[in-house]
Amino acid sequence: MTCRSPRAPAFLLCLALAAPRAGHAQTFTVAKFNIGGDGGTDYLTAEPGTGRVFVSRGTHVMVVDGATGKVLGDIPDTPRNHGIALAPTSNHGFITSAGDSTVTMFDLRTLAVIKKIKIPTGGLDGIMYDDFSDRIILTNHSRPIGTAVALDAKTGDIVGTAELEDNGPEGAASDGKGKIFVNNEGKNTIQVLDVKTMHVLASWPLAPCEGPTGIAYDRATNRIFSGCGKTSVVVDAMSGKVVATIANGDGVDALGWDPAQHLIYIPAGRDSSVTVVREDAPDKYTVVATVATMRGAKTITVDTVKHVAYLFQPEYGPLPPGTPPPAPGTRPARGPVIAAWFFAVRH
Repeated sequence: MTCRSPRAPAFLLCLALAAPRAGHAQTFTVAKFNIGGDGGTDYLTAEPGTGRVFVSRGTHVMVVDGATGKVLGDIPDTPRNHGIALAPTSNHGFITSAGDSTVTMFDLRTLAVIKKIKIPTGGLDGIMYDDFSDRIILTNHSRPIGTAVALDAKTGDIVGTAELEDNGPEGAASDGKGKIFVNNEGKNTIQVLDVKTMHVLASWPLAPCEGPTGIAYDRATNRIFSGCGKTSVVVDAMSGKVVATIANGDGVDALGWDPAQHLIYIPAGRDSSVTVVREDAPDKYTVVATVATMRGAKTITVDTVKHVAYLFQPEYGPLPPGTPPPAPGTRPARGPVIAAWFFAVRH
């Protein structure tokens, strides 16, 4: 990876060039901004065409201009938040908060909070918008079993709930025709749901994929892309069969898809990279670049109008002296946030 000198303290422009075969390589530029702010992160969501990117920060959501890294706004009071979904037809946005088992519904133009919706299942995590039904779909790490909950995007009302086969459902994707596909991280399966009835229609194994998280659907070819650690898979949505595999980095927690460019972006938080894959045909895929990011950057979003992929990851400093060790079975404590890195990947 080669870099030019930064023009400003918060900006770094780099050229990312890597591919198994030079003839297939593509060039990507990576802009890196320190956007500031407190809190960790999980998912981020780009608003197609506007340049705005919604970034989860643990207790609040930052709205960032993807071109400059400038913070445009902030949505507070979203404890232990995870994801953001945008419903353009109703001008509403939605944020999942596991800390109080609510979904925050807000105005997309003003960012003003409209209401908080209590979700009885708990375990809030993933969220997506289905344009076919005009519904918001939640994928919840509820107990004793995971659930998918549907909200009316206009009113925020709960209109359906499905019990899943795994208590760790992750990403969901729509075929635009009435079906929703949900990755189950623990069972290594995809479940198919009817979005109107919220009935489970099928369950498909994803071997050799392990730990499927991110997901996207190509409506032109009826292929599902499931992001998995080290080996992601492509599934024929008509038969449920795995038709191709993709070698990528480890530590995947999301997946980006640009249908106009036929590019899949697979972030790897443990390997500090994004594997960029071109769809050559429904069952043929070529890795065209490996873009360096930073350790921990494991989720991604794509502006499908501007054709830019975005990632975000805080950088943590050392723990204060005297910090006690973590209790058995708990995650190690983190030091204070010393930088908040926002990445924009273009080609």
